[in-house]
Amino acid sequence: MTKADIVNEIAKSTGVEKVQVQAIVEAFMDSVKDAMIKGENVYLRGFGSFIIKKRAEKVARNISKNTTITIPEHNIPAFKPAKSFAGEVK
Repeated sequence: MTKADIVNEIAKSTGVEKVQVQAIVEAFMDSVKDAMIKGENVYLRGFGSFIIKKRAEKVARNISKNTTITIPEHNIPAFKPAKSFAGEVK
């Protein structure tokens, strides 16, 4: 499902124009991104959480050059579904 599909589904079910729905969906995604950039997690009860996971520093190997490199500690965004939501997906 794409963002356009989501906008179409919401517009059908609510009767709101697609342009307005698209603006709302974009604003929601921007809010989630901005919060995560600031280091905050986003919790949506009954749906899931957008969280920031820390990846520890590790040593990796470049096979083509036969060298090792150190990958520094870094953060990545992740999504953790709510138990009720995860239970419905089969």
